[in-house]
Amino acid sequence: MPSPHQDPVAPRAVLPAAQYAASRHAAWLGAAAIITDQVGRVLLVHPTYRTDDTWLLPGGVVEAGEHPHVTCRREITEELGLDLPLSAVLAVHSFSSHHPDLGPSSPCPGEVRFVFDAGTLTPDQVQAICLPAEELSEYAFLETRDAMRRLRPVDAQIMLAAYRARLGHTATAHLADGHHILDVPALDRHNVHVRFRPLWDSPLHRDPVPDRLPVRQAWSWCFVPDGRVVLVADPGLRGALPMLPGGTVESPDATPEQALRREAAEEAQLTLTDAVRLGWVLDETGEVYGGVGPNARLRLAARVTAIGPAAVDPATGRSFARLLAAPAQAAALLGWGPPGIRQAQLAADTAREQWGLPSASPSAIEEIPAEGMRLN
Repeated sequence: MPSPHQDPVAPRAVLPAAQYAASRHAAWLGAAAIITDQVGRVLLVHPTYRTDDTWLLPGGVVEAGEHPHVTCRREITEELGLDLPLSAVLAVHSFSSHHPDLGPSSPCPGEVRFVFDAGTLTPDQVQAICLPAEELSEYAFLETRDAMRRLRPVDAQIMLAAYRARLGHTATAHLADGHHILDVPALDRHNVHVRFRPLWDSPLHRDPVPDRLPVRQAWSWCFVPDGRVVLVADPGLRGALPMLPGGTVESPDATPEQALRREAAEEAQLTLTDAVRLGWVLDETGEVYGGVGPNARLRLAARVTAIGPAAVDPATGRSFARLLAAPAQAAALLGWGPPGIRQAQLAADTAREQWGLPSASPSAIEEIPAEGMRLN
């Protein structure tokens, strides 16, 4: 009961049901899917009904009485002729009615779009894609930087956030008009993209490098004590591309291992020890080195014993992002496809056998603090 000195609170007026329903926010619902090929390129489709020549993720509008996940599976079947399971909600996006990407010809009250993970297609599944000619004219698997150019800007932002949530093993991305409304994950913060590198379809040779082949490159899976590896990402005009620490073997380097230690210190401020050769990849042309001809690109595993404060890389004049990921996640971010997954497993097995390190399972990708890290 109110005290004698308080005025009684007036009861809230109860609206008639129809008036209450009319006062509620109305919005469309949509559902889309992130589908990739085995090297991490994202599937886009080209609709015949759009006048601006933009592309879309597979998906569509949620029909009356339909749940978004049901919509997504239905649309995948209708658009691609495939029945694909959904494994996660990667992003939820709130689209306001006044967003400039809608344009004056789109009378939309706003939209809430769910983006699901529909997995990675095998080559046989890719061959089985069958488009409805009256709705879609073509499809393409594209690196994310190329996919962005074919999508409307806000659709590109949604695609990137959803795909990075899959790669980074983070929670569902919550977006409003293309922007994160909660903490921005490391891959988004540094605008990290996956780049397919055809050379990594080449086999990893486990035997010693033949004497006739010069070793022009030494890159390493660099392990911290919990079994994760360090990736570096060089910020560029079109986004940051992740790499393993290492680089070109230069004339002052007495061995490829010395080149690796130098490059890892310059790029990521890592102190390495116990470098083990995993194998080498044949570069038949040496085009990246000025067309020097056949050479070997060495792949190693090494232990990280210290991580110093972030610094500017003397070769580029830029400070690289430094990320920690499970080996399998690193392979996906590198765009190496199935050969990369096998190499990541080989590196993890080597780290367990040589140094007793645990096998790291995929988890949220972390950024190494600017001040560095103390390692046990």
